[in-house]
Parts: sequence; structure tokens; C-alpha cells
Amino acid sequence: MRRRIMAVLFALLATQLGSLISPAYACGCGAMIPDRMARIGVDRETSVVRWDGRAEQIVMRFTVGGDAKRAAWIMPVPNRAAVELGDAAVFDQLATLTRPERKTRTHFWPRERDWPFSAGSRDGVGAPLPGAGAPAVGVVGRERLGDFDVARLTATDPDALRDWLRSNGFELPDRLSTELRPYVDQKWEYVAVRLAPREPGTPLRGNLDPLRIRFDSDRLVYPMRLSRMARTAQSLGLYVLADHRMEPSSPIGGDAPEVTFAGTVTPHGSLADLTDGKPAFLTAIDQRFPEPGRIDGDHELRRTAADTPYRRAVYHDELLTFGGVPAWILTVGGALAAVIAAGLAAGLRIRRTRVLRRAAA
Repeated sequence: MRRRIMAVLFALLATQLGSLISPAYACGCGAMIPDRMARIGVDRETSVVRWDGRAEQIVMRFTVGGDAKRAAWIMPVPNRAAVELGDAAVFDQLATLTRPERKTRTHFWPRERDWPFSAGSRDGVGAPLPGAGAPAVGVVGRERLGDFDVARLTATDPDALRDWLRSNGFELPDRLSTELRPYVDQKWEYVAVRLAPREPGTPLRGNLDPLRIRFDSDRLVYPMRLSRMARTAQSLGLYVLADHRMEPSSPIGGDAPEVTFAGTVTPHGSLADLTDGKPAFLTAIDQRFPEPGRIDGDHELRRTAADTPYRRAVYHDELLTFGGVPAWILTVGGALAAVIAAGLAAGLRIRRTRVLRRAAA
């Protein structure tokens, strides 16, 4: 029995150790894989998409955690792409443009933090509120951009593409060929990125430098199909700059997309580079993918029926007062006073009636 118990404990320990050293990958636009014996997870993917009806630009930034010192991912694109480093300042500007509106609302009856229970108030959030090594692979370009080794590729065979990536230091999932088949059939091209910090030995953590990808497209598409290979839940934040308010055609296997901001903005600074300094309609969308394996396509965004503006509201709840006195006290006090006055008046009438009866007798 003792030997059996030890064997079971050893098996459990081996399983736990195996899970600790096995690679974890997650990326909203592709598959991010670390070096062997390391782990990396994409906590959040935030992207800015600019589409003018003819061309599309994507500035994407990943927030990652883990202990990996190198990793790689691949992003399919419908046409020939140009890639450069993006400016992280655009995300700060967008956060400012889309921040919730602060409002104050009052409530009549005291709550748990109001007098006589306690002092103070609480806040609540109001709702509605991304040289060829094989004959079937072509290398359009390869360059070093900050912490990224970027290869722009064409391919007519998903297996050949997988082999080229592996032989050139891009470690990607074994089933990548199967997932790439729809893109190969549609003659898409690929942006393969190898993450390698400029300081060797530095783990990949926090916000990575953003990348800016540009390509021609007569429809607004955000590649997501490869996310189905992720092992952890995905979180996508998408800022869309277009001529009108935009929405995903479908949730593609995730939770219902939530619009957190919609309205016309006049970009400035680095954000203005995406719109050539012209005003644009900004739609901010958040979406969760609890089960990445259910993702069944790419995000295709379309114009909504109306350019209805929207901004989330953060409410500060306050107890309704008059002259510093809670309204409920004045109301209750007034009601009690009225009841007492009515009772006194009724008592006086009864007493007067008795006096009059006695006098008449």
C-alpha cells in the first residue's frame, strides 16, 4: 500500500511539473509560442485599426506575463503588408479620448454607507457603457524592429510555411499547418514576428513595443482565427477609426462584443498620423473569449445603421439632501409631524364634542 501511495504521489508530482514547464500560448491575432521549457501568456491584446475604405492600418500592443526570454507569433494579412514600430503614445491618447464620463446621481433612502448606518458614499459603474527556405515560401522582407525580428512572407503550402518558420527560429504550434490552410487557400500573406529583447536574458513581461502593420483592403478585417489555438482565455481591446461607427458582424465564438465608446474625434499627435490629421469616427470595443477553441473566423467589421454616439458613465452616488439635511429625514419628520398634528386635532375635536354634550345636558 505504501508503495502504491508513493507511486500515485510521484505521478501527481510529475504531472504538476509537466504543466509548469509546458509552453502556454495565447494571442488574439495569432499563436504566441515561447522557447521550450518556458511559459508566456498574453494578458491582453490592444489594437488600433484605421480603415478608410481602401487601406487598413493596425497598431497592436501585447501585455504579456511569464518567464520566456524569446517567443514568436504569426499574423495573416489579406495583402502585401508594410511593418514598422508603432508609437505607444496612441494608446494613452485613446484612453483619454474614451475615458468614462463622471456623473453624480442621488438616492432618497439611506444605504449601508449613509447615516445612520455609516458616513460616505460609493461609486458604481453604469452600463452601456491584434531568402525563401522552401520553394513554396517567398520572403518579401525581413527586418529587425526594436525587440522584434519581423519576416514578411508568402506561401502556397502551409506545411512549407511551417517548416520555413521552424528552420528560421520561429517556434510555432505543431497544428499550425491545419489552421493556416484557410489563409493559404485565400492567397493571404503573413507577418511572422520573433520576440527577442534587445538585452539578452531579459524575460518578456508587461507591455511590449507596439507594431504598426499596413496593407490594402476593401473591407475592414481583424485576423482572429489563429486565436483558436490559445490555451487560455483571451481579452481583446479594439479601437476602430473609420468614417462611421463600426461593429463586428458576429462574435466569432466569443462573448458579445461590448461598445465602450462611440463618437467623432479629432486626433492629435501620433494618433493623427493614422488619420492624416482628419476627424474620424472612433468606436472602442471590448470582447472576451473564454473558450478560444470556439473561435471560428476573423473579425469582419461593418458600418452600423446609425452613427449613434456613446460614452460610458461612472456614477458617484450621493444621498439626497436639502440644506445639508437628508431628504428622507425631512420627509419622515414632516410625515410624523403631520400625523401628530392630525392626532392632536382629532383629540381636541373629541374633547370639545364631549364638553358641548355635557353643557347641553
